[in-house]
Amino acid sequence: MEDETIVALFWQKDAQAIPAAEEKYGGFCRGLAQKLLDSPEDAEECLNDALHRLWETIPPQRPGSLQAYMARIVRNLCIDRWRQRTARRRGGNLTFLSLELEDCLPAAPSAEELTEGREVAACISRWLEGLPREDRVLFVRRYWYGDTVEELAARRGVPGNRLAQKLRRMRGSLRRALEKEGISV
Repeated sequence: MEDETIVALFWQKDAQAIPAAEEKYGGFCRGLAQKLLDSPEDAEECLNDALHRLWETIPPQRPGSLQAYMARIVRNLCIDRWRQRTARRRGGNLTFLSLELEDCLPAAPSAEELTEGREVAACISRWLEGLPREDRVLFVRRYWYGDTVEELAARRGVPGNRLAQKLRRMRGSLRRALEKEGISV
């Protein structure tokens, strides 16, 4: 079933929307949650919560890409679950991803720095737009979708250590771009 048809079912509040969305993107979303949380049980709960969130947010939202919309919901739910888990203990791949990026991104903004957060996001978007498509996809696959260096290296057919070096150079480039725009990291 096409995304537009599934979104139309959500707009009509037709109960068939949920199984249709799960059938089309459930495996993708479950895999994303599994990568980020490293727990099949948590991944399944995130998928169920994401389907519920879809039901609650469509309408008023009308996503152009249902897959991207679901991925964003799942990723946000994973981050929330990870924060709850790490409040008790360390765990999951998000810990490692955030540690890799901590040297090139500013600390989480305080309440009065929320506006600066938009500036940071805009700067990162401009930086990503300036990258060749292949590098942009690499960066997003690593730091948004949580693909491992080994998975990315296998997909590209290059040694993992070479790809890890490339990612390190990209993080350095991002850090310099942020600093150039006056954003302290």
